[in-house]
Amino acid sequence: MRNIHSKLPNVSTTIFTVMSKLASEHQAINLSQGFPNFGGDQHLINLVSNAMNNGYNQYAPMPGLLSLREVIVEKTNTLYKSNYHPESDITITSGATQAIFTIISAFVNTGDEVIIFKPAYDSYEPSIELFGGTVIPIQLLAPDYSIDWKEVARKITSKTKMIIINTPHNPTGTILSKQDMFQLEILLKDTDIILLSDEVYEHIIFNGQEHQSIARFPGLAERAFITASFGKTFHTTGWKMGYCLAPKDLMAEFRKVHQFNVFCSNHPMQQALAEYLKTPEHYLSLPDFYQEKRDLFLSLIKDSRFSYIPAAGTYFQLLEYAAITDEGDVAFAERLTKEHKIASIPVSVFNMNQQDDKVLRFCFAKTEDTLKRAAEILCSI
Repeated sequence: MRNIHSKLPNVSTTIFTVMSKLASEHQAINLSQGFPNFGGDQHLINLVSNAMNNGYNQYAPMPGLLSLREVIVEKTNTLYKSNYHPESDITITSGATQAIFTIISAFVNTGDEVIIFKPAYDSYEPSIELFGGTVIPIQLLAPDYSIDWKEVARKITSKTKMIIINTPHNPTGTILSKQDMFQLEILLKDTDIILLSDEVYEHIIFNGQEHQSIARFPGLAERAFITASFGKTFHTTGWKMGYCLAPKDLMAEFRKVHQFNVFCSNHPMQQALAEYLKTPEHYLSLPDFYQEKRDLFLSLIKDSRFSYIPAAGTYFQLLEYAAITDEGDVAFAERLTKEHKIASIPVSVFNMNQQDDKVLRFCFAKTEDTLKRAAEILCSI
């Protein structure tokens, strides 16, 4: 047998793949993996088809189509009163995960420390470890999952290269406030620490609240990368299209890696998105669209034995089940899938030391019929 020295010896198949496979095997309603079970706008799909038919099938420019970069920068600068430049401060990427991986690979070296907040999206840690960095985790505590900035201050050392934040937050559905950003700005002042702000759910935020993008805060934006996802915004996760914003000097280093990673992203989709984004309503309508789904889901399960705090953003809702069983969340999620035919994600897999708060994550980016059938099952448990 071949003797392979793995660079990621502790990495196995993701929980998303495991639970989706289990859902398929048991014909369960799949509220585990975060993707809609409805299609994107037919107009956007037609724009992609038109771009293909009109010959936009060869390589796009390495940083992305200028027309797309221009409309994204106009959107960002208008929404957040920022000052990004389309030539130097933005790169179109093959999804947000590629952007995150590229940022980490461009800046994290052996011995560097990277602070992350757990539960965390599962691509952060292995990417850091792959390039010799040390993960410095900070556990967020249920049920509100707020950040203790005094703890963050204690974890910052001379080796801290980067801090990764995520708002709106996957998997908890929480958001960072303006006050959170002010606290972070104070902590990072007079340091060389790079900030990576994962903002893929920026347009999915509820109850009239404003997304506190890093772009709003000059003292943070000057040291930060922002990653975003068209797949999340426009219900087309399989397209793997996103983008990354950063000041010119940081973006120059990003592009050095990007050009040898994917070189460029899907050309006809870039042509389509450049046109589609000219209508702001295509993304500004998302809060109402998804809040209606969140509210429907929660109204349907209000008499169940699950407890919850309504998600403030994303299309994920955490449900706490301590009143139902003492089982661990992994075991309970598996039993729900096999016996009750509904799949979710156990949150402990994203926590430090698999901390189990008896919480499952459910995706409500589903049709009304799917949510009604799912709620009927949950109310029967």
